[in-house]
Amino acid sequence: MSDTSREEETLGAVREGENPAEKDPSDWVTGDEPMTAPQRSYLDTLAREAGEEIPADLTKAEASEQIDRLQNETGRATE
Repeated sequence: MSDTSREEETLGAVREGENPAEKDPSDWVTGDEPMTAPQRSYLDTLAREAGEEIPADLTKAEASEQIDRLQNETGRATE
């Protein structure tokens, strides 16, 4: 088997069937940083639609988890 015919795995490569956007928030490198402005805005919209109050000092990971939960509750979840 020659070196050119061999498939090599590379860093950052996405394997078939994997979606890098679906990484568990607890595994995020920046998950403990404050939520982003877009997360804050969308979370505010979702919380209002769901009739809930959410703490404003969430981390990126916590905000992502709340967004997922509220998307399911409000019917905005994407498949």
